[in-house]
Amino acid sequence: MNIITLYHGSGGKGTHELIDNIFYKYFYNKILDQQGDSSIINNINGRIAITTDSYVIEPIFFPGGDIGKLSVCGTVNDLAVVGAIPLYLTAGFIIEEGFDVNDLEKIAISMANAAKKAGVKIIAGDTKVVEKGKGDKIYINTAGIGSLRNDVNLGIANIEVGDKIIVSGTLGDHGTAILCKRQDLNFETEIESDCNALNGLIEEILNSKLKIRFMRDITRGGLATVLNEITNHREQGILLDQNCIPVREEVSGVCEILGVDPLYIANEGRVLVVVASEHSEKVLDIIRNNPLGKEAAVIGEVVKDKYGRVLLQTNIRGTRILDMAEAEIIPRIC
Repeated sequence: MNIITLYHGSGGKGTHELIDNIFYKYFYNKILDQQGDSSIINNINGRIAITTDSYVIEPIFFPGGDIGKLSVCGTVNDLAVVGAIPLYLTAGFIIEEGFDVNDLEKIAISMANAAKKAGVKIIAGDTKVVEKGKGDKIYINTAGIGSLRNDVNLGIANIEVGDKIIVSGTLGDHGTAILCKRQDLNFETEIESDCNALNGLIEEILNSKLKIRFMRDITRGGLATVLNEITNHREQGILLDQNCIPVREEVSGVCEILGVDPLYIANEGRVLVVVASEHSEKVLDIIRNNPLGKEAAVIGEVVKDKYGRVLLQTNIRGTRILDMAEAEIIPRIC
């Protein structure tokens, strides 16, 4: 049978066939092989970080990734930016009747490869099938578990005036890749999503023992929204230099055509780092020496501002306020 049917969601023979032939086949590890209602894991030393997320992206396959890779990388990154070492993931699948089994297998392989690359194990999961027309191909829900490093204390409260703002690479790649695929826009150079797990890069940053104040992966709402979350209800603002913000020329072109701002576009493989001014160049060097951070840049600094504004010094040396996004610019982006 080449498509998913309600038979596969029955909880009986069909469900177990699907689990055995795809999920156990590609996600296999000793913990998952317990095959219980819950997976039992060994003691985790120290504090534990837990996160959960859901992925409803459309299209499910896109340049640079797919919903499977995205679900693993996004969950790993949410753990890593708080200073946790990602260890385990769970994966729940809600699949629409009629979905191609071959596509499900491609997604499972992609998840397995992304998990292996990130050094995490998928240790529990669930599968549900909904009637044709009651879903949209496939949704994935994840949970992530990580062990917090004892030598790391990250948080917005640590940020001080004068700290520098670093981004690990070009902005807007993921969102524009999805837009181009969704709208069948063809350009000479195909834009690829930046979808990647960042835990290796973040570990290198934290191992430096430099004064890292705060980190956040730049996803929905883009850079502008993340920065507004930092300054919200604080007497600190952020001043950005537009000339220093890395955006690919082709991404700028697509955004201009579609009337969107790349600073509000989602990313899935970029981290924002707030670091003490005296350590910013060292941190920048660490990031640039990693394959995922070659285009990293210092883009601004934290300033005293009783209104908690995010300000952008433009290319023509004017200044404008970057507010938080009021609505989701691109729905179904992750």
